[in-house]
Amino acid sequence: MLSASHRLHTDALTAEANRAAYGKCNNPHGHGHNYVVEVLTAGLVDPETGMVVNMAALDEAVQRHVLERFDYANLNLDPLFQDRVPTTENLCRAVYGLLKDALPAGLLESVRVEETENNFFEYCGE
Repeated sequence: MLSASHRLHTDALTAEANRAAYGKCNNPHGHGHNYVVEVLTAGLVDPETGMVVNMAALDEAVQRHVLERFDYANLNLDPLFQDRVPTTENLCRAVYGLLKDALPAGLLESVRVEETENNFFEYCGE
């Protein structure tokens, strides 16, 4: 889980269009979420360890590349969101990209980010 704030806003839209597109999430002061991040891996089970992935290594990659970067952060200030709105969809894609580069090739299947109990997004790559 990570706690982060954001404001959904783009300079490509007028103030009125931003309010229409993002509603209360366009609040100039931003707002926060306690995001739940789920990582799905896939691959062959190692006959020696009985695992697809070493969970300690996966936890360390998530800690280093995702939590240390985004936990207690304003997503709007992160360079990954300099040219894109920090929607949960874009956060999900960003987390996927960070972990894809950090994990052995072919291991990452998908990333799911839950914004609320009724609102979540999953990304499986291109």
